[in-house]
Parts: sequence; structure tokens; C-alpha cells
Amino acid sequence: MKGRDAGTMAAKRIVILGGGYGGVHAAKRLYKKFKRREDVQITLIDKNPYHTLMTELHEIAGSRTDPEAVQVGFKKIFAGTTVNVVTDQIDSIDFPNNELISDTARYNYDYLIIGAGGAPEFFGIEGVQENSFTLWSLEDAIRIRTQVDACFREAAREPNPEKRRRMLTFTIAGAGFTGIELAGELMERRDVLCSKYHVRKNEVRIVVVEMMDNILPSLPVRLQQKAKRYLEDKGVEIMLNSPIVKAEPGVVRIEDGTEVRTDTFVWTAGIHGCEFSAHVPLTKGHVSGDECSQASPEGIHGMAGCHFDEDERYIVGERGRVLVTDEMRSVDFDNVYLVGDMIWYVEGERVVPQIVETAIQTADVAAHNVATRVKGKGSEKKFKSNYHGQMVSLGSKRGVAHVMGVSLNGMAALAIKHLINLHYLVGLAGFNAVWEYLQGQFLNVKDGRSLTGSHLSYKLPVYWSFPLRVFVGVSWLIEGVSKVSTGWLNPGEGGIFNPSPGNIYIPGIQFSDGVSAATSATPNGGNGAAYGDTVLQEAIGIYTWFAETVLSAHPIVAYAAQVLVVVGQVGIGILLIAGLFTFLASLGSIGMGVMFVVSGWGSSVLLWYIAASIVFLGGAGRGLGLDHWVIPWLKKWWNGTWLARKTYLYSGEPVLH
Repeated sequence: MKGRDAGTMAAKRIVILGGGYGGVHAAKRLYKKFKRREDVQITLIDKNPYHTLMTELHEIAGSRTDPEAVQVGFKKIFAGTTVNVVTDQIDSIDFPNNELISDTARYNYDYLIIGAGGAPEFFGIEGVQENSFTLWSLEDAIRIRTQVDACFREAAREPNPEKRRRMLTFTIAGAGFTGIELAGELMERRDVLCSKYHVRKNEVRIVVVEMMDNILPSLPVRLQQKAKRYLEDKGVEIMLNSPIVKAEPGVVRIEDGTEVRTDTFVWTAGIHGCEFSAHVPLTKGHVSGDECSQASPEGIHGMAGCHFDEDERYIVGERGRVLVTDEMRSVDFDNVYLVGDMIWYVEGERVVPQIVETAIQTADVAAHNVATRVKGKGSEKKFKSNYHGQMVSLGSKRGVAHVMGVSLNGMAALAIKHLINLHYLVGLAGFNAVWEYLQGQFLNVKDGRSLTGSHLSYKLPVYWSFPLRVFVGVSWLIEGVSKVSTGWLNPGEGGIFNPSPGNIYIPGIQFSDGVSAATSATPNGGNGAAYGDTVLQEAIGIYTWFAETVLSAHPIVAYAAQVLVVVGQVGIGILLIAGLFTFLASLGSIGMGVMFVVSGWGSSVLLWYIAASIVFLGGAGRGLGLDHWVIPWLKKWWNGTWLARKTYLYSGEPVLH
């Protein structure tokens, strides 16, 4: 970066523009190759501080998950690495001088990877951009989400039947992946909002308008038909062979003269290069037919529901998909590579599709070739696609998928989609990202909109678990104090370094010199009344082996274990009563109960302790307990540590220093 690295000009500077699927993958691959080299600087520049899970935007638009569910912060992704993340809006690139230019800074590079993404294509159809919503960014998804809720709220108090029908008609242009997934989400959201606003379900129209004679054209015909039949059975109208010729406020006009009157028109019918490709002098492989697209600071998108001043809008000139070689290199500049949606590359007789797998696979090729040139050895890689399949959700409970030649329908297809997402997330930001996804999809869902319904999402109110937590804590405390009073901490005349076998009460011990522990004569160690009848008549074999082999090796070993039992019971009791480190105390309670049961020394009462402690694992100390203050402080401390950054094991977001 100009002015910042004068002392390290010998270092090779690799800049990645765009933090989408391709850009992030390229940055991670390059870091792995150069993490031990201080003479290589890797910088990722994006206008947002987070990576967006574009394939899940329909869930935000349909209010199934919250906006945070599709945001993964770059600080989280690249914590513990040397990748430098810069949040900035790049306006232009000076290719001859190897420089990216924004309003506030200039960034120099030796090698540049551009993954600026794509943008909606409106095909120059009159009125479409001005009167439609799009689903191509988080902002787009939030606009649709807000619009849908507002339409139901306003329709509920609208006396004019025509206006009410228009408010309750939601029209989607395009029956590809995005359009069909959005239709599935709106279908489910309709049921929730009808109940909330007392709107009759048959008043609501969800209409998918498609110019072709089928939906989801890249899937096998059998899956297309299953998806179409399922949506129609749920009340979604699908209009095939219906090209849109014009859009006006409140009206979508079809080629055959049909008019769809709607206040919510979502355009998902095309994708092309982003507006940034119009700003850079790179050879296009294919130019957009829409030369009058309007852009805002957010980029190209549908303008319905937006409130930009006229001076914030501008006309985008010639934009398109940039031509690349099979090494993903620009045909114009030898040190510039491109990846993802903005590239034009023909493989065989077909241009590569604008999907996630293309972005990741092209990024893999570009990163490999940049690394090869930086190292000055090895051979460059040529792109060869290896697509594994496609998955489409039809709401939160069903889907269709064609993966590695196998067609799936229903819950199985949706389960595959979840597994693919988890596979991506674990490589992106480790277990932390996976856990957040599981929470958003299964554990914190609203209205039962999950593959598992509401079965995993209901929460136990803390005011119910509080008395049970205190009861179990007091019970363990009484057990521990009782053992102290009956001599469990008394080693005998020999002291703690030579405890008397007669003062050992742990069951199953027989010392090698033939001297028996106290439990030989008194099976319950003088404390059996506290437990009553045992669950098991005999100890489980593994415990018997442990007691005879390890604990019976010497009285001092058995006495140390006995002390740990007493201290453990007292400590568990105090922690549960106080609601402090409740998760660890609950694990201890479970472990202690299991130990007594398998030793043949525990009664049915301990089964209640174990069952209750499992419930406490869910944060029973966060309300009416000290964990309410202690755990947030610990999380904040932990999230700022080097180990958390290195392992991605955050609890929430990383703490910046």
C-alpha cells in the first residue's frame, strides 16, 4: 500500500479485491502457502467488514433467520493469520502502475486477484429495475423482509378490496434457484403473517413468473416436476412461458397481455457482471444487454423500496463478464487474475455457470498460479470444473437436490444442503461458524420453520430450573458434608502420606497386602443410608478393574480419590447453589452420579441428579445465578486471546485489540 510499506518494498504484495466466496477462498489458500514467509503480504479489500453467505439470502428475505445468520466477519475468518483485511470501496484500478484507487487511499500490488462478483441483469426491460426488488445482497434481503411484513400490516387495515389484493400479491420474476427458494420462504412466511394479522390465507397470492417452459432448468426433469407440484400444492402460482415485457408501479405486464397487479415485485431473472466491471479497462467476454442500469452506493439492484437521492444514482455504462484464460488470468494484464461471477470462460461449449462452486474452483486455480509465480517454481494450473451437484430448498422442511448423479427429494435433499453448508463453514471459520449455523437453523428458530420443526428450539425458562438447580446443589453439599462428618477426610493415625486402610470408604478396594478397606466390612462405607437401595446389584466390570488395579495399588491412592470425591461433592453443591460455572458443575454432577452408579453404590436418587444436571447444561446459571455476570466477562476475555483467534473457538465475535 502506497506510503505504508516503504521499508518493505522487496516484499511481494498480493491484493485480493472482493470478499465473496472466491475472494475469501483465494486469501485462505494463499495464506496456507505463505504463512511462514514474511516477504509476502496478502491483503483482502472489501466494501463490507463481513463475508455474506449469498446462498442463504432467501432465508433473511423470508424472515426465517436473522440478518446476522448470513454474515461472517472477516476478522473472525482471518483471525490468527497474517492476512490484512481492509474495508474500503475501490473505485478504479490503474493497471499499468499496479494500483487500486479509492476515495481515501491507494493500494499497490504485484499480483491482483479480482472477485468483485456479479449483479442483477434487467435485460433493458422497461420499468423493471425502477419497480422491482432484487435479492443480491444483504440489504436487498432486508428490504424484501421489511416490505412483506409492511404489506400484511397495511392490508389488515385496508378497506379497499383492490388495494388489499395488490398488497397481498407477491410476484417473483424468474424460476431459477433464487426465485424458487424465495417462493418457498414466502409460502411459509405467509402462514405466520396470516395468523398474526388475521388475514385469510386464500387472500394471499405468491406468483412466480417464468419466461421458459420449466422451473429449475439445470436440475433433472423429475426434480423440476416434484418442486413445481409441491409449491403449487402449497398455493404458489407458477406462470410458465410468460415473458415480462414491462413493469410499472403496482403492475407487471406479461407478453400475452396478462397483468399481475402487485405491490411487491421481486426480480431474480438474470445475473451479469457487476457495475465495477464497467469501470475497469478489461476485455469483456460478454457484455450486458442492459446499458441503462442504475447503480447506487450499494451497487446495481432493484430500486423499489429504496430512498436514494438522485445525485446518489448513476447510469452504468458497458458492464459485463471479463474474459480470462484457462489460468484465470486477464487477457490484458499478466499479473491480474479474476474469479467468480464476473468471469467469462467457455469450457467445452458452455460458459461456466455463476454459482458458488465456480467461484471456489476458479479461486483455487488463481491462488495456485499466483503462488507459483511468487515462488518462481512449479507449473501453473489450468481450470477444469468439477461440479458436485445442486441443492434447492423449498422452504424450511423440504428441498430437491441432484448431487453426484443422485437425485433427492424432500427432507433428505434439505439435509444434504445443510451438510454442504456445514462443510463450507468449518473451512471458513471453524467450529464457531458451524455452531452459529446450527443455532440459527435448528436451535433458535421461530414458528417451527426448521427441518426439525420446533423440537430443538423451545427453551426452558430459568425460573423453572432455578429451584431444581438449588435443590440438586444442596443435595450434593449435604452429601459432601455428611462424608466429612463420618471421617472421609480422616486418613487415620498414619497421616495423609500413610492413610489407614480402615479409613478408606470407596467401594471395591482390596489392598495387595491382604488388608481390606473399610468397605469390605461395611458395603456402604458407613454412609449407605444417604443413598438407600442401589441401582445395580454389582459394580460394572470396568469400575471393578479400576478399583482393584489402580485404587487398590496403595492406600494413599485410594485416600486421594476419596478426598477428591468429598471436595467434588462440596464444590459441585456450592457452584450449583450459586449458579457459578454451572456448565462445569453440571458436568461434574453427571460424572459423580455416574461414578457412584457404576460402582454399584448409587441409588435411584442419583439418576434424578444426573437427569437434572443435563438440563442445567443449557445455561441454568445465566439467570438468578453468578454466571449472569461471570460468563460474559469470561467470553470477552477469551475472545481476545491468541488461542481463540488461532482455533476459531470464539464465543460470539472476536475482540479487537
